[in-house]
Order: sequence, then structure tokens, then C-alpha cells
Amino acid sequence: MSTLTTPHIDVHRGGDRMKTRVPWLDSKHSFSFGEHYDPDNTHHGLLLVNNEDIVLPGEGFETHPHRDMEIVTWVLRGSLVHQDSLGHSGVIYPGLAQRMSAGSGILHSEKNDSWRISAAPEHDEPVHFVQMWVVPDEPGLAPGYQQLEIDDELAGGGLVTVASGLPRYRDRTAIAINSSHSAMHVARMPGVEGAPEVHLPEALYLHVFVARGEVEMEGIGTLYEGDAVRMARSGGQRITANLPSEILVWEMHARLGGQ
Repeated sequence: MSTLTTPHIDVHRGGDRMKTRVPWLDSKHSFSFGEHYDPDNTHHGLLLVNNEDIVLPGEGFETHPHRDMEIVTWVLRGSLVHQDSLGHSGVIYPGLAQRMSAGSGILHSEKNDSWRISAAPEHDEPVHFVQMWVVPDEPGLAPGYQQLEIDDELAGGGLVTVASGLPRYRDRTAIAINSSHSAMHVARMPGVEGAPEVHLPEALYLHVFVARGEVEMEGIGTLYEGDAVRMARSGGQRITANLPSEILVWEMHARLGGQ
């Protein structure tokens, strides 16, 4: 079991994240990533990567490898083209969840050039997305890919399970991930009077990320775009939106190395 015996909550402000900036990419990293390494900030629970990326039109990540990771991509604005060595090719857009299981090894690319696949007119809009990586239950699994349209469910304003390996959510419409201790939820909150409140699940580890907007979290106060809250042995807090907002919540019942 975890050595954690009491609830623990840390607020991480968006402006304090590590950053990668090149002419075509503005990337902000919640955890150590690439050349940015902080031994005290490598993961939370089973979540190793929470990158917020903005990619200019016609640009993106060329073909590169991944292994033994469950990778969930959530687009906030614009569209992102995915292509991989399994033959999958498609456009990811807001409301379409996507998961890639790297397993024993996979190659893929991600680019803001959807007109090259969809025959749509060339556009000048950046793509803004969050990419998250969690550890699978075991290494060497067969690589895989899944995507799911979840936009209608999000219209209700409540917390929607988008990707899950937790047995408790098996009967919900969600992408399956090879992590039986993890689930990712999204709430697209309208920020108007009378809108539904969001109540966080209880878990050994929770990661709450404000992808856009501004929210109030019970016991914490105001959270702004890019802010995150890392919680241990906690949950149940109420979240309300001050303006149209989107929050991404990872519910995890284990950590690296076991419970």
C-alpha cells in the first residue's frame, strides 16, 4: 500500500511550467519532459506527461517512436492529423478523444495539416491540444489505436469519462486504456448561472488540469487556464466555472511502482 495516510493537495500554477518554444511550437510541460528534467517533478500517480501544445499550420511532430505507454490526446482548438505505423490515419478535433497504445513499439506523427488528408482548404489556424501519458499495466503489449466522438456527452456540462481502464467505468462510453488503475474525465463547463457543478471522484491520486477558462475549486479557490492541482488520498471537492471552461481530470488508484 502507499505510504500516504493523509490527504495531500498541491497547486501548480500554469506560469511555472517548463517550456519548449521553437518557431512552430509552443509547448508547456507539467512534468519533466525531454531536455527539461526536474528529479522532484517526474510524475503524479501513473501520469508521466501532461503537455499543452500549440502547433502552427503545416507544422508538427515528424515520425518518431514510442514504447510501453498509453497516450491520450485531447484537442481544444483546431485539428491535428495522426498517422502511425499500424496504418491509422485521421484528423483529431475538439470533442473527439484519441488513444494510442504504444505497447511493444509504434511509430507515429502528429501535424497541423488536416487539409492534406481531408481535402479541406488550407487554413491558418494553430492547433491547441493536451497530450497525456500514463503507464500501462504491463510492458510489451500489442500496440493499438482508438478514437471516439464524445462531444454530445460533454454538452451536459458534467464530468464525462473519456478514457478508462478502471472496471467501475466499464459500462460507460469511453476509450479503453491498458491501465486498470486509471481513468481520464473531462468537463466542458459553460460558466453560466445554474450550470451543473462538478464533483471530483475520490482516488488515491487525482490530477486536475484547467485546459481553458477559469474555475473555482472547493478548498482551493480560483484556478486559471494552465493551472493544475495534484491530490493524494482526496476527492469529492466541488468545482464551478466562472466562465466557459474545460477541465481534464485523471483519477488514479495506483502509482509508479505499485500502490
